[in-house]
Amino acid sequence: MTKLIGVYGASGFGREVMPLVRVQFPDADYVFIDDGAAGGELNGYPILSYEDFCAKDVSERAVSIAIANSSVREKLAAKLTESGIPQIDVLASNVVVLDAVDMQAGAILCPFVTLTSNIKIGKSFHANIYSYVAHDCVIGDYVTFAPSAKCNGNVHIEDHAYIGTGAVIKQGTPDKPVVIGKGAIVGMGAVVTKSVAPGTVVVGNPAKPLEKK
Repeated sequence: MTKLIGVYGASGFGREVMPLVRVQFPDADYVFIDDGAAGGELNGYPILSYEDFCAKDVSERAVSIAIANSSVREKLAAKLTESGIPQIDVLASNVVVLDAVDMQAGAILCPFVTLTSNIKIGKSFHANIYSYVAHDCVIGDYVTFAPSAKCNGNVHIEDHAYIGTGAVIKQGTPDKPVVIGKGAIVGMGAVVTKSVAPGTVVVGNPAKPLEKK
């Protein structure tokens, strides 16, 4: 009997995730899921609609949601739950995970990602290449780290926050962690030295709210 794994999202990130899935689950069959591109093929793998994926005659099926938009990830995760289809965690073979890391389902950890010790991570966390989370951090649901995002110790990142490529978040303290608020966006290369309010976009060094023109 066959195990079928679907990478949800026939996009650039999906193409990066599929080889990681193939290495981690060598005995499965693999497809992309994308209603907008169903019927096609990508890098030698068929692209199915969600309905066709669910209709496949297999013994077991699971999905990795390889879509950067966190709101879309949340909606798709709810759809999978309704269908009784589990999300898998996808970890590159050279990911480093140390002690006491509690991570909920649906994570994608790309090559050279490091999670150190005593970390709590929520649902569907995406950590792109060369990013890290240091000790005593708390990461919410549907948080996205772009490549080389650097989160130092005692930082709290709330749901749906986005940490841009090369951004650095300064270390907090146990009694006063640095907090990145819900839905906040930390811009590419920003250096965050203090907490960021929910829904705020910050850029620069030191990071400051982006002024609307």
